[in-house]
Amino acid sequence: MVSKPAFLISTLLWAAAAAAHSQIYTYVDSNGQRHYTDVPDNNRYRLLILSPQDRTASGDRYDSMLLAKASQYDSIIEKAAISASVEPNLLRAVIVVESGFNSRAVSKRGAVGLMQLMPATAIRFGVSNPYDPRENVHAGARYLKFLMDRFGQDVRLALAAYNAGEEAVERNGGQIPPFTETMAYVPRVLKIYRMLREQPRAT
Repeated sequence: MVSKPAFLISTLLWAAAAAAHSQIYTYVDSNGQRHYTDVPDNNRYRLLILSPQDRTASGDRYDSMLLAKASQYDSIIEKAAISASVEPNLLRAVIVVESGFNSRAVSKRGAVGLMQLMPATAIRFGVSNPYDPRENVHAGARYLKFLMDRFGQDVRLALAAYNAGEEAVERNGGQIPPFTETMAYVPRVLKIYRMLREQPRAT
């Protein structure tokens, strides 16, 4: 097992003491199974949600019970990623930020499901039931792939477009729109994406 730097351990201990039930931790075991908790009971866990004030893009607080069951969607995510030619951990990162793995999530703007599809996007990608995890994730993956292609494989711009809309990125000269939500959303997804990619499996 890879040992954690002292500063990370102290950060985790401080976070657990200050707001244990507001933080989410995760690790991947030797079988590739992903685990989530709000009360880490061993040093394999890494901090996933960095602020106790964090909410999903749908506006909900993170629910550790839903995250604990997130592995039930692994097969759907893997198949959708292969089908759309996107990285599965990028899909996972988007889902964490968008809905916290709540397949029934609905935002104030009407975005629905795991990947928070807007109604027009769901229709555009042939979704009949946006609450269905398989339909939702497959459509979200295809949309993310479309955005990656549209913006020259720039993950940052694709994520910005996923959050703010394709036209918003275009209107800003192919840059991340200066919206508070979008400017926070992109680095947040990227941080989780990098963590999931780099996280060593426990042995």
